[in-house]
Amino acid sequence: MRPLDESEFVGYTVTYGRGETQFPVYVVGFVAALLIGGSIAGGSTLVFALGVAAAGVAYFNLPLLDTQRPRLGANQYGIFIEAFGLIRWRAVKSLELVTIATRASTVHELNIALNQPISSALVADWRNVPLWRRAMRLLWSMTRDNVVVVRLDPLDRDPGEIHRNIERMWRYYRS
Repeated sequence: MRPLDESEFVGYTVTYGRGETQFPVYVVGFVAALLIGGSIAGGSTLVFALGVAAAGVAYFNLPLLDTQRPRLGANQYGIFIEAFGLIRWRAVKSLELVTIATRASTVHELNIALNQPISSALVADWRNVPLWRRAMRLLWSMTRDNVVVVRLDPLDRDPGEIHRNIERMWRYYRS
C-alpha cells in the first residue's frame, strides 16, 4: 500500500479565501520587482536590500494566492492540515475555537489537543516539505503541550462554521 498524498484527500475541505488577502501579495511582489529593477539600473545596494526584503515577504505569503488546493479538512480518517498531516480521530482529545482580540482585529484559531504523541497521532505525516516550501506561510503551529494551533482567518469559510463541522465529524467518527 502506497502512502496517502495530500492531493488525494476527499471530504469536508476548506481553502484559502479569495479577496483582501491576495491583493497585498501582488502589491508587495510588484514593489519588490520595482525596487530590485531600480537597484540594478541605479546601482544602489540599499534599494536592492529593500527589494530583496519585499520579495521575501511576497514569497512567504505566496500560498495565499492558491485558492484551489484544500488547506484544512476532515473525513472518516481524521483531520487534514496541509503540510502537517492527517490526524486520526482517536488521537484528538479536544477541539476548541479560540478568539483572540487584538487592537484592530480579531484572530480565530482552532486548537486541536492531542491525547498521544504526534508520531502516533498522524495517519499520514506531511511535515517534511520540500526545501523551496519551507520559507512559505504555514497554516498551523505546534505548542509544547501537544496542541496543534490552526489559524482560521485566511480561510474561505467562517471560523465558527469550520469549528462546528469538524467538531461534528469528530464526535461522529471518534467512536
